[in-house]
Amino acid sequence: MKAFLQMARILAADLASSLLFLILYALTDNAVLSACLGIVLGLVQIGVQLIRRKPVDAMEWLSLFLVIASGTATVLTDDPRFVLFKPSVIYVIIGVVMLRPGWMNRYLPPIAKAVAADAATYVGFAWAGLMFFSAGLNAWLAVSASLATWGMVMGAFAIVSKVVLAVGGFAVIRATARRRIRAMSGEERAALSAATGWRDTLGAAG
Repeated sequence: MKAFLQMARILAADLASSLLFLILYALTDNAVLSACLGIVLGLVQIGVQLIRRKPVDAMEWLSLFLVIASGTATVLTDDPRFVLFKPSVIYVIIGVVMLRPGWMNRYLPPIAKAVAADAATYVGFAWAGLMFFSAGLNAWLAVSASLATWGMVMGAFAIVSKVVLAVGGFAVIRATARRRIRAMSGEERAALSAATGWRDTLGAAG
């Protein structure tokens, strides 16, 4: 879905600059150098899109701004933890966007919108909850954990949590739709098929 791909791209770009900073800092113990190269990576990521004439979303501009702001703070203070807080800001902003009821509905196939839009709304709220939890976890690790622990936990959690929720959310919406369709009469299924273009394989299966 377009919404998921857009958010995944933003989060991946954000994680890339943060992990680059982490790796360089671990290798060089130089926060200033690591922050400067992290800023360079953020600029390159946007520059590549501009060169390819691809649109740059507002969230991607914001991510670049946060890369520069957190990197500059790190350069001025020689404190590497400024960079680690940046993902929390991104997570909170995306979470707020996901709180809008029904934000997922426009990306659903017609059959799911027709019979399981409310389930998709709840799944959308679950995504918002995950974003807020991720923001809190990231901030807590940035304050209380070592840089190595932060990188290991957030790197794994960022991938695993989203894969689990994506699969689980799809399963919930699909199961809800199938259960409700099975409860329909033959006439209701026929009308639904005509309205959405859905092929009534459930009806054919009995």
